[in-house]
Amino acid sequence: MGNKAFFYLISICIATTLAAQTKEKQWMLGPFERPVNAQPVLQSDSTSYFVDPMTQKKAHWESMATFNPAAMVNGDSIYVLYRAEEKLGEKEIGGHRSRIGMAISADGTHFTKRSEPIFYPNNDDQKENEWPGGVEDPRIVQTEDGLYVLTYTQWNRKVPKLAVATSKDLVHWDKHGPAFKNHRDGLYLDRETKSGAIVTELKNGKLVAAKINGSYWMYYGVPHIWLAHSTDLIHWTPLETHEDKLAPVLSPRPGYFDSWLVEAGPPPILTDKGIVVLYNAGNSQAVGVKDLGNRVYTGGQALFDVNEPWKLLDRTDQPFIKPELPFEKSGQYEDGTTFLEGLVWFKGAWFLYYGTADSMVGVVSTQK
Repeated sequence: MGNKAFFYLISICIATTLAAQTKEKQWMLGPFERPVNAQPVLQSDSTSYFVDPMTQKKAHWESMATFNPAAMVNGDSIYVLYRAEEKLGEKEIGGHRSRIGMAISADGTHFTKRSEPIFYPNNDDQKENEWPGGVEDPRIVQTEDGLYVLTYTQWNRKVPKLAVATSKDLVHWDKHGPAFKNHRDGLYLDRETKSGAIVTELKNGKLVAAKINGSYWMYYGVPHIWLAHSTDLIHWTPLETHEDKLAPVLSPRPGYFDSWLVEAGPPPILTDKGIVVLYNAGNSQAVGVKDLGNRVYTGGQALFDVNEPWKLLDRTDQPFIKPELPFEKSGQYEDGTTFLEGLVWFKGAWFLYYGTADSMVGVVSTQK
């Protein structure tokens, strides 16, 4: 065997080993694998632009980064809704302006982008919540009758707020404002809320928003994960204790990969074992896993009771995905992230989309 053939085989073996993910517990989704020689599926583009309603000027809306993706199957394609940042000088993380773009794929890995954002801060009744920072970090579900429900973060550079919007075509949207605006006279409007992941179930090969005991349920928040319920997917009521305080249902653990924070990931899946919640986990090297790195974002899975969505049954002791490849550890967030936000069932396999280092979009999938 020649040297070229030998090194080619070695590289394939390394890539295959890196691609494989372990399945620690039987109830977990997966195992997920990276494509061989994995590359980002979406990246920034300094040439695309649109006329921004905020400034009435041309904005290069995805010139800084494209990351943190939601995902939805529509017909025979996967639609990814991704957070796109416009570069505004040399500002730090959180100082640029975010909008949401859309890309379409027939195979889950090769995408065509729309040239303009499909969701953005406009001159509408949400401007006080979305100007000047924008709209961030989408998650999306669909109802059985075909309505798309988007949860996202409104960022006015003062308080991040979890908000809801709906659409019938993924392009034209109705904004409904902060998810908790009607709860207890707006008690949570001035408190940080974000990352709303609505529970779904697989029906006839399609993921749809699931009702449990007559209500929809949403896991949300950081550094703990909290829970909320709704009858219409628009107005939400947080789960609170008898002392009228938020009741965390998943919290960081000293000594583990999720020692710094936990944050809701893509829409959870209702299974015959329970509700499987994929979550984002931050590591604190001081009290967490020493060799994982500090402030590194990995992915965990937790199992909740199907009849009592607040009741934790089990959780993983190891991350099932973590930053390993160069594009997952370079960019705005150099500590590294595999930030999970989009999960779909497509042609007999799970496709999981994630943001990498606050800069690009990656994908892992299960074998068909």
